[in-house]
Amino acid sequence: MKKDEIRSEEDVINFLSNKTGFEKAVLVATFNIPKGKISTYKEIAKKIGRPRAHRAVGNALHKNPLAPIVPCHRVVRSDGRFGGEKKGAESRRNLLEKEGIPIEDGSVRISKEILV
Repeated sequence: MKKDEIRSEEDVINFLSNKTGFEKAVLVATFNIPKGKISTYKEIAKKIGRPRAHRAVGNALHKNPLAPIVPCHRVVRSDGRFGGEKKGAESRRNLLEKEGIPIEDGSVRISKEILV
């Protein structure tokens, strides 16, 4: 299967056959974040049943082989800041701004309306 043929959770799972169960769960949960919404590393960890694994969620997203199909740019820190390297954080901020996510002082202004 090619990246541009991925349309569903099942496609994501099949493409990620070489990843661990944890990595697959993180990437599938991230795949389901709709445009114009965001989540946090902590929320993804809760969603996959590993509430204390927020740092591991960040590591799994750092190795995302399906960006932007799996929109890891929609996952931010609980305080709204962008994790990772400065250059990558700037790129993710720009993508979120294009999607209409409110950014203030370089961080996402997290609200109930955009958090999933």
